[in-house]
Amino acid sequence: MKQFVKFIAGCTMLLGTAIQGNAQDMHFSQYFNAPLLTNPANTGFIPDGNYRLGVTYRDQWASIPVPYRTMSAFGDFQLFRDKLEYGWVGVGGVLLRDVAGSGNLTSTKAYASVAYHQLLGQSSLLSLGFNVGSANKRVDVTKLTFGDQWNGKFFDAQVPTAEPFNATSVTYYDMQVGMNYAYFPTDNIYINAGVSAQHVNKPRETFYEGNTVIPRLYTGFINASIKMSDKVIINPSAYYARQAGSNEVVMGGNLAYNLSEHGETQLYGGVYYRVKDAAVLLVGYQLKGVKMMFSYDATMSSLSAANSHRGAYEVGIVYTGLYPNRAFNGAKRMTICPSF
Repeated sequence: MKQFVKFIAGCTMLLGTAIQGNAQDMHFSQYFNAPLLTNPANTGFIPDGNYRLGVTYRDQWASIPVPYRTMSAFGDFQLFRDKLEYGWVGVGGVLLRDVAGSGNLTSTKAYASVAYHQLLGQSSLLSLGFNVGSANKRVDVTKLTFGDQWNGKFFDAQVPTAEPFNATSVTYYDMQVGMNYAYFPTDNIYINAGVSAQHVNKPRETFYEGNTVIPRLYTGFINASIKMSDKVIINPSAYYARQAGSNEVVMGGNLAYNLSEHGETQLYGGVYYRVKDAAVLLVGYQLKGVKMMFSYDATMSSLSAANSHRGAYEVGIVYTGLYPNRAFNGAKRMTICPSF
């Protein structure tokens, strides 16, 4: 009986979440490990390298009937750093796939992005970027049941539904723009802030007739790196998103602890809080250019009654590399964030 009550509570809360979050975009707790999704101006903005490759996997609400699984992969590269004295160009791409619910609601997106980065004097940097891509969303309606299939005792999937589906798959083009500003007054302090707008072309996304469009998603973030000693760097950050009247606020930070002489090996630990939703615990390890992070979302909202605080886990892996025989035009081109 207890398990049945949890099942019903979980379904009810998820239904409410789905209704309130209609047409909401996917997100990662490790937003800093999905830079091209957070803001296209991050394309090629690699403070400690010339290129990077990354993957992120998120498994959410696996303890209740309709889990969400989100996967992302990205890569970005710096161009013309040896030709432009005070700037460079970043190019990259990102793939995103999300599968949710009993109807296997599947979103698949692919974006190409470009950004330009301009040094402003010796202690700041301005970045502008945009991305364009294609998105597809589809649903398996044979796995869903509707109100007109209720026979008084149970949902009978064999009864045809009158639900007015016009399509079970939609494809559209999408565009995002963004801007970042970085400030690095000393070798021990680095501050970065950015804003972006997604779905600026207002693409249409609906399985029914009509011209329902995706609401624009506005995001903003600020983060910093502060070198406390040759062993410790702290990385506070905050993230804000708003779409269709819904807000998301994440605040927290992590600490990097140096385990080697020159910083090739580092250990990470951190805590974040998504307001009115979840506490996020993070641990990580870096070996040379490979950084691996694991985070766990402990549900703090009313949904915790159904999932026993078991929200989501997330794995992020990012590899950062340097071009061979690279040539820079000044010391500030080497790195623009604190390092061991």
